Amino acid sequence: MRRTAILVTAAALGAALLAGCTDDAGEPPGGASGARSGKDGRTTITVGVFGAFGLKEAGLYDAYMKLHPEVEIKQTSIERNENYYPQLLTHLGSGSGLADIQAVEVNNIAEITATQADKLLDLGRTDGVRKDDFLPWKWAQATDGKGKTVGLGTDIGPQGICYRKDLFAAAGLPTDRESVGSLWAGDWHAYLAVGERYRAKAPRDTAFVDSASGVLAAITGGSAKRFYDEDGRLVYKSNPAVKDAWDIAAAFATRRLTARLQQFTPAWDQGYANGTFATVSCPAWMLGYIQDKAGAAGKGTWDVAAAPRPSNWGGSFLVVPEAGTHKAEAAKLAAWLTAPEQQAKLFEERGSFPSASAAYALPTVSDARHAYFGNAPIGRIFSRAAEGVPVTIVGPKDLVIAQNLADVGMLQVDQKGRSPQEGWDAAVKAIDNALDQ
Repeated sequence: MRRTAILVTAAALGAALLAGCTDDAGEPPGGASGARSGKDGRTTITVGVFGAFGLKEAGLYDAYMKLHPEVEIKQTSIERNENYYPQLLTHLGSGSGLADIQAVEVNNIAEITATQADKLLDLGRTDGVRKDDFLPWKWAQATDGKGKTVGLGTDIGPQGICYRKDLFAAAGLPTDRESVGSLWAGDWHAYLAVGERYRAKAPRDTAFVDSASGVLAAITGGSAKRFYDEDGRLVYKSNPAVKDAWDIAAAFATRRLTARLQQFTPAWDQGYANGTFATVSCPAWMLGYIQDKAGAAGKGTWDVAAAPRPSNWGGSFLVVPEAGTHKAEAAKLAAWLTAPEQQAKLFEERGSFPSASAAYALPTVSDARHAYFGNAPIGRIFSRAAEGVPVTIVGPKDLVIAQNLADVGMLQVDQKGRSPQEGWDAAVKAIDNALDQ
């Protein structure tokens, strides 16, 4: 999935959001050796990640090694999660070739928790880890039915709505972020209604929103039950929350409120540069992407307001395999890297929004503003969004389902003029084929 492949890098990149750089792109997820003792007596702990994950880039490894001179940290990175994750599963299956700490993307955590929990440490029992430090829904995503917590959350993607103040003004809409947020507060249908108002006086060659698929992802990201139910059964076909999200997103397309773009394509990037759409569903990590693509000319024209309802898009975890040589040391490092203070530092340096809600009171987060977006109080906006996200059921094939709903079904409605029902049927057929239904 193109969107997710870039997302997992984007979540850790902050302002620049460039393609992930690799340390050893040809290595398996953690290299072949795992933790070991070096010639100088130091314990080497390996960390396997995907993309430019941000921990190394934010200086967290160096800070830990300064506090613990007996430890050396070495990271390996594979640029794209779709290459990284299958290798991780293979190495978990064989019990070899693993890093002492492995990163897991949110779309894979349900499968890891359900099928690999016996091969991973219970990090919830690690000294220094406090469940109450984390958002309840983030903690729940990596906790199995027996209460074993196999992963500690690093970052999340709470959503706002980024909007062009100049285009709103030209269309006769308010431009200050509080008034803009109140236009659609509490209801995605209200967001659709604002789109109708925008279209009535829209500047020439502009649309209200970038894509119907982006709207779909934003709405489903705020549902407690989406594609699976509590018993692990596929329910997306009959779930009213998914159907309502589909209908709203499809209405953006059929009412000509979208720029008919596919996210994370060159045309979409160019749309930022040319100012061809007025709003976009905007996780915290998207701020850096917009700044990069809209460039210096976009500074001060973009702002960010609260989304209609709290929603999340993105995030990752750290896990510690049982097959590691220095499991206790690795668990200690994982706990430190995901502690509120370090998550606040990662946010400050890389733009990755903390999954530890205890970090939200720290000045680095609570007082954070973004100069490019009109000095928007992003710490406050995204903290509120994060705290409102429900505990969402994450299934093992969420990524497959979301990809086909967006890039097969909704894209046909948005770009090819197919009816919402035709788009839905095409998506369901593609999902059934992918899942061997």
